[in-house]
Amino acid sequence: MTNIPFDPYQRACPSRTVLDRVADRWAVLVVGALADGPLRYSALAHRVDGVSQKMLTQTLRGLERDGLVARTVHAEVPPRVEYALTPAGRAAHEPMQALEAWARRHAATVLGARAEYDARHAGV
Repeated sequence: MTNIPFDPYQRACPSRTVLDRVADRWAVLVVGALADGPLRYSALAHRVDGVSQKMLTQTLRGLERDGLVARTVHAEVPPRVEYALTPAGRAAHEPMQALEAWARRHAATVLGARAEYDARHAGV
């Protein structure tokens, strides 16, 4: 890989796809769920309440493709598959955790602002 300056404010910059991945709701929640250690698919699905099977599968594949999650198949009958954060995934967890904490702290304010906005713009 070449050392090119990445500038996500530029339309064609590939760093925008990285932001797409790490700012995605499901990616943030999956990385957060894996922060305490490897999990099997069913445990992840249980931990990330509300994620569909399709979305969890897509999110895990995308995170694996981007090098944030490692998928390990254990040679057992039936095969056991675990997902774990890679070093890059562990590094991504810190800013993702900050985003999650911000959402927890400010959800009420944001929801209140939405309600006020919607009330002002009802019927417009």
